[in-house]
Amino acid sequence: MSLSTSNKFGKISISDDAVRTVASHAALECYGVVDLVSKSFIDSINNISGRRQHVKGVTVQILDNLIYVELFVILKLGVNIEAVKMSLSDAVKFSVETFTGMSVKRVHVNVVGIRV
Repeated sequence: MSLSTSNKFGKISISDDAVRTVASHAALECYGVVDLVSKSFIDSINNISGRRQHVKGVTVQILDNLIYVELFVILKLGVNIEAVKMSLSDAVKFSVETFTGMSVKRVHVNVVGIRV
């Protein structure tokens, strides 16, 4: 499925993988984020086999021209978890909205673990 929007330049379609990639890069640049992890065992197998490595730990859903992003992250030991989650949510929302030109309704951050 792809994201579609129209503006004065015409109709624009953006693939979900492109949106996931932008969200992934924005998340990994945030302070306190160590890594993104796969949501399920099947995703882990796909990552090991070389498929979809760049988008692990990110799911994107588009409903009624609104984007919903869900992240699965491992954080650094000693950081304020709530502050990192809010910063991460804001950074991903800004990056995806800037990239797509559409509104991000929600960025849900799941902290899967803490790493030393």
